[in-house]
Parts: sequence; C-alpha cells; structure tokens
Amino acid sequence: MDLDRRTLLLSAVTGFTVGVPEAQESMALDPSLYIPKAHLVEERKFLHDFMEDFPFVDLITPTPTLRITHIPSLLDRTSGRFGTILGHISAQNPQKVTFDGAHHAVIVFRGPHGYISPSWYAKQDVVPTWNFGVVHALGRPRAVTDPTATRALLARLIRTFDSKVAGSHYDFSTLPDSYVTGMMQGIAPFTMDIEALEGKFKLGQERSEGDRRGVLEHLHKDAYRERSLYDITEAFYRNLPAK
Repeated sequence: MDLDRRTLLLSAVTGFTVGVPEAQESMALDPSLYIPKAHLVEERKFLHDFMEDFPFVDLITPTPTLRITHIPSLLDRTSGRFGTILGHISAQNPQKVTFDGAHHAVIVFRGPHGYISPSWYAKQDVVPTWNFGVVHALGRPRAVTDPTATRALLARLIRTFDSKVAGSHYDFSTLPDSYVTGMMQGIAPFTMDIEALEGKFKLGQERSEGDRRGVLEHLHKDAYRERSLYDITEAFYRNLPAK
C-alpha cells in the first residue's frame, strides 16, 4: 500500500506512539543505529509501511570489506519473523559473496529529511537541527539461485514499480525468454529474512506544541525544497557532450 508521505510524517511529529501489540521483541543482533528514546519507533506496521513507501535502499555489508550498494527493494511482510526483503545487485558486484546466509547486512530505508530553523520555533533561543526518518533492517542475505525464482523476483519488482507509472502499459511477460535469460545472467538476486528492525524518527516530536506547530507550518510552505529527480537529471543532461 502506498502511503501519503505527509500523513505518515505528520503523524510522527504530532505524537505517534509505539503500538505495543506490534512492537518487536528484543533484538538478537547488536543495534546498528543510535536511537534516543524520544525518537524510537517500534510498531511493525508503521515501519513496514515506511519501508514500502521508500523502497530505494542502501545495502551495507561489512565483510570482507565495507561495501554499500544502492538498489530498489521489495518487502514481503508475511515471510519470516519481521518480514523478508528481496532485491538484486549486479553479478559483477563483489558484494554478492556475502549472500551466503552467514554474513550480516544492514539495509537502510531513508525518508524525507531537511534543515529545521530555530526561527520556526515558539522559543527561538535554541540551535538548529536536521529532521529525518529512517528504518534499518538487519539480517543475513541469501542468494537466489533458482532461475524460476529469479524470474519471479524480477517480474514482481517490475510489476510493483511500473504499476505506479502513469500511462505505462509495459508487460515484462512478453519479452523473449532468450532475452530475459541473458539479462538474468547479469544480476545476483537475494532474499534477506529480517532479524531485527530499527526505526528512528527524529521529527521534533519531543518539542512543545508551539514548536511543533511552527515546524509544520514552515514545512507545509515547502521552505526547504530538495532538488527533484527531474531537476538533477535536467542539469546533468545539460552538461553532457553533444552527440
């Protein structure tokens, strides 16, 4: 389910509380993230919704050397203790050696973020800060080696994201088998059962009602606008050499 991002984040700013029935159990793995108590969110549905709304992730593995790969991902909420993440990297990426079910990984889901000016607060003799929301999923990736399972993973990835493109009628199933088989040789797909979830939402929820109201008012005005994908792509294209 796609989330209304503003609703998601405003709910946290205005006093989101951890849902006890869905709060996760004690983590079996060492935490990967420092989270003050005021910014801790453990309600699993909230974290899963956030992960599905912001599926472009950082896949981080610490061994044999620190590696970080940026990829789209899928979440299967019904599989495993806290869900299962599916994705793929390039077959040329040395990070694939960690897909053995033994090496640990952290997958980072990042939401909107931005500078918060003290001038927005009711009480202004304070320092500025940066607000954000992130979820870390910890586990041990396993390689997907079965061609049928690999094709199904690709089909699900494409169906999930292409269905959000207005006017698209792309149909992965119509591609020739020979072409798809060749393309699959170039990827290293994986699944990762989530062994622990960490949610950090630093949105000023611990501040006074007047401060929170000021933050919402200025964020609603889009006072801190990030460059869009269009903005970056257009600027990049402008500087490409003529063909």
